[in-house]
Amino acid sequence: MKASFNRTLLALGLSLWLGGCAVTGQQAETPDHSAPDYDLSSEAQPPVVYGQFSKDSLFALLTAEIAGQRNRFDIALGNYLDQARQTRDAGVTERALRVAEFLGAQDQALEMAELWVSIAPDNPEALRAAALHLARAGELQQAMAMMRQVLELHGETHFDFLALAAVQTDPPTRAALLNTLQQLLGEYPDNAQLVFAQALLLQQEERDDEALALFRSHPQAAKAPAAILLQSRLLTARGDSAQAINLLQGGLREHPNDQRMRLLLARLLVAEGELQAAARQFSLLQQDNPDDPDLLLTLGLINLEAGNSQAAIEQLEQALAIDPDNNTARYHLGLAYEDQGQQQQALEIWQAVGSGNEFLSARLRVSQALSQQGRTDELHDYLESERAAYPGAALQLHLIEIETLVESDPTLAMQRVNQALQRFELDSNLLYTRALLAERLGQPDTLEADLRSILEREPDNAMALNALGYTLADRNERLEEALELIERAMALNPNDPAIIDSLGWVHFRLGNLELAEELLRRAYAAFPDQEVAAHLGEVLWVQGRQREARKIWDEALKKDPDSPLVRETRQRLEQR
Repeated sequence: MKASFNRTLLALGLSLWLGGCAVTGQQAETPDHSAPDYDLSSEAQPPVVYGQFSKDSLFALLTAEIAGQRNRFDIALGNYLDQARQTRDAGVTERALRVAEFLGAQDQALEMAELWVSIAPDNPEALRAAALHLARAGELQQAMAMMRQVLELHGETHFDFLALAAVQTDPPTRAALLNTLQQLLGEYPDNAQLVFAQALLLQQEERDDEALALFRSHPQAAKAPAAILLQSRLLTARGDSAQAINLLQGGLREHPNDQRMRLLLARLLVAEGELQAAARQFSLLQQDNPDDPDLLLTLGLINLEAGNSQAAIEQLEQALAIDPDNNTARYHLGLAYEDQGQQQQALEIWQAVGSGNEFLSARLRVSQALSQQGRTDELHDYLESERAAYPGAALQLHLIEIETLVESDPTLAMQRVNQALQRFELDSNLLYTRALLAERLGQPDTLEADLRSILEREPDNAMALNALGYTLADRNERLEEALELIERAMALNPNDPAIIDSLGWVHFRLGNLELAEELLRRAYAAFPDQEVAAHLGEVLWVQGRQREARKIWDEALKKDPDSPLVRETRQRLEQR
């Protein structure tokens, strides 16, 4: 900004010195003998016309320029606004407009743009500036009228900006703008910007097919990079990603340096699971932007997903070298090292992940790795130090430690949950976790006591209602109470497949076989879990439909061959 003010100061100073006579209102006295000996008639040379400024105006304008050089933009803008209003000079008014735009003073910019138009009504620059600022102010009809004048004067238009500004308006306003654009396109059928602006408005009106048809009827306009991007988004929205990808690939052959187009193509390829093709596009983007950590991160994640962990390591390390605080890159770098079998390196990287979205995920990874290596004491000491360092995450860190130990050492997990409850007495998450552990360890009294303790304080806790109801149903005890508890849970979360499974199971215990089958089929369709498969198969078996039951169990075992629940259920019923 300072350089801009310097250049303008020089230009303004020269013009004011050259026009000094006009500025001061005095006539310059030149001796006759020194008068130049050439023709100054209008036919030979048109006279230069300078603005007529008073001494006060000249002082105010120079003060504005000096203030701008010294970063006192408030004074600069104030003086320019005052002088534009007083002098109604087109140059001063444009200058005031540009300063207001630079400072983000929207109201003043709009005022100066409209003043400029009143001074120079046939100036395309003035009309365009007024149109853009009117659009920002929400005066879209006036903006469209002025932009139409720019078009008629063969100036540079921005109908696309007006269409984008219409996003927040009401449907009648958008409809009126769309109608105006259609009329203008009839008058100027080869104007690509009118085609693009109309397509944008059609997209906002969710008339995607019409927008695509408009581009098809104007093939030349459809070849512009912005038009290709819009068509690609329209095609993707209607589920035709393959055609969008083809369109973008063709567009990049014509416009190989268009990074927006390449980025959209890369993202679509990722969404379609074409990871190698996506990686190629992101590599090209990264070559053009070698210091962009986001591109390196994305490329690293794609390679990690594609199984190319060595390439992922290189890219994620580059991203961290540029942005050392990028914990997303650090967390996934740990995953890449783990894929390479470098477990200790992965552990050290995860431990270095600071607070943020990946903090707990990294601690879970550390916990799982240490637990798998049997280093449970080291795990406990590590998480204790983390709980001290991050007290706000202490509860979650307790739960991570317990969750890690549930499979490998449920008895130790029970010790840890009891220790956590000493710090977070009656915490529902910890009580619920202890209830599940009690079920695993064969402690039904602890299970029921913890679930009822939760429900005393949280009678609408759907998880606890379902867990207690299912426990009673599975034991084949107090079935009416079990049904009431599960129905309460169902009322709270009617689409939860775990609750639907529990409801089906309690109806099976109650002898309502047809209703049980219906509910269990719903649960299995939504969540084909081993437990649901075991339940559904048992209901079918009891109804005498052993072939259907075996089919369900076989499907479940294909997904999880080691499932003990399905095997135990099948063996028990076949032996019976």
